[in-house]
Amino acid sequence: MEPTKHAIVPKHTKVSDKEKQDLLDTYGITLRELPRILIKDPGLGKLDVKEGDVVKVARTSPTAGESFFFRRVVAT
Repeated sequence: MEPTKHAIVPKHTKVSDKEKQDLLDTYGITLRELPRILIKDPGLGKLDVKEGDVVKVARTSPTAGESFFFRRVVAT
């Protein structure tokens, strides 16, 4: 089974450059201040990501509904 299809792996989506800039502007942060995710993380699956891209992780919870987390892609 492909890791991204596993029941406990949340959905990962690459955000556009505009969405990335909007995110950084909204929170007044730099790209380096976002938490990291390794480019070889199995959750990224077949996403076409490169170092410096931002990934949106959508997690579902019975109490909180859906929560979004953002990670910057790093090589190491």
